[in-house]
Amino acid sequence: MNVARIYLRVSTDEQDLTRQAHIEANARAAGYYIASVYRETASGARADRPELLRMIADLQPGEVVIAERIDRISRLPLAEAEKLVATIKAKGARLAVPGVVDLSELAKDAEGTAKIVLEAVQDMLLKLALQMAHDDYETRRERQRQGIELARDAGKYRGRRPDTDIHERILKLRSAGTSIAETARLAGCSTSQVKRICREAKKDAKTGV
Repeated sequence: MNVARIYLRVSTDEQDLTRQAHIEANARAAGYYIASVYRETASGARADRPELLRMIADLQPGEVVIAERIDRISRLPLAEAEKLVATIKAKGARLAVPGVVDLSELAKDAEGTAKIVLEAVQDMLLKLALQMAHDDYETRRERQRQGIELARDAGKYRGRRPDTDIHERILKLRSAGTSIAETARLAGCSTSQVKRICREAKKDAKTGV
């Protein structure tokens, strides 16, 4: 039986995770049994994404990780991205991502020079995809920075609006006694964000804001 775990990620709450839902249907149609689907709202430039880490912890040998694109898995610098992918491979699992040619089955059945070449090509293609994902992230950041500077010069930039929904969700979970790690997982954010929001809430309560 081919077993898959699906990782669905968006960068902001404004983006819709449902647009990635077709991945599950396509995986089933391809003959995969879906062990679990991991949904997360977080930046691919972070390695401490709660649902990503939970998925990696759940992985079993022979399973396949399916994502919409390689940048859903990582937008980290190449060295960090390779380390992340290595943790998936260390569990005996492999990636199945559109745009990244999967030669693992061919390499498994090959021998000698052919096996070495297939594995080398697979590593090269994966490195290229990971580097391109990071480059795209850096390009987007630079364009955003330039846009903010232009807007600030024109007197039109007012800063980023806080996500009140996620703030309220975090504060409700913490007030109910939910741990920081579990709150981050349920809210789809990082533990550092949970701590920051709780810290700001305490500060506002003291100052009467």
